Amino acid sequence: MTAPDRIAADALVVENLALVGYHVSSMLGRVPAYVSRAELASAGYLALVQAARAYDASTGVPFARYAAVRIRGALVDELRGMDWISRGARRRVRRFTEVSDALTAQLGRVPSREELAEALGVSADEVDAARGDADVRVLSMDGMEGSGAETVADEDLTPEDRVLADERLTYLRAGVDSLPERLRHVVTELFFHDRPVVELAAELGVTQSRISQLRTEALALLKDGMNASLDPELVPAAERPSGVAERRRQAYFAQVAARAAQTSAAATLAQVPAQRVGEHDGIEAYQAAGRALAG
Repeated sequence: MTAPDRIAADALVVENLALVGYHVSSMLGRVPAYVSRAELASAGYLALVQAARAYDASTGVPFARYAAVRIRGALVDELRGMDWISRGARRRVRRFTEVSDALTAQLGRVPSREELAEALGVSADEVDAARGDADVRVLSMDGMEGSGAETVADEDLTPEDRVLADERLTYLRAGVDSLPERLRHVVTELFFHDRPVVELAAELGVTQSRISQLRTEALALLKDGMNASLDPELVPAAERPSGVAERRRQAYFAQVAARAAQTSAAATLAQVPAQRVGEHDGIEAYQAAGRALAG
């Protein structure tokens, strides 16, 4: 890297330091309280520096958007690195804690290892092993209430997977809310109210084929709108970058990003877990839309 390039990269880092603080604060609202802000921030700052050095302005992607993707990825990797024991061990720790708490309440004191072993139906050595696992700083699912885990069937979903799923649901909701009125109506009626295509076609005075076309158009726009913020490299290049259609598409992308950021910012400022998508809108509907996007 030449001296001018290094100076330009350093300037990008200084100008965008707030990005790290924002994404760290947002992440901390979704993980247990004992997760270290300093460790997450360190990973985020390193990602920001690496993003500044690798950034290519000729791609047309704003640096803040590019850096945000790198920072979020680094924070998730840091969470993954903190998860030091297996899923099976997490289950054992959870069971050990439940039985220990129950015995403590019943006996009025902390139970002995022999009493715990008898209650658990295991050997005393296994009790010692469970205690050792419990002492390891684990990103347990039990400490992440309100982050969207209530909607996931697999109770052993890893913390980084939960954060990513929660983030995608936030952007999916923002994407639905930002759709043009007609497309939003089609998506809402099909996915949220389980309206038959034939019934919706009759309501709008169009053919069933047209409803399918609108659905396909809406899902494609939703997918690109989410990827524009989460995975910019997956957004297909426009055939006519300066055309009216592309300007409208870019405006939609910006609106999705702004709505999602407002949701995250509001949750962070309120010092509560990230908004539970589906609390008012129906999580099943969003998951159905997500599956349609994936397909």
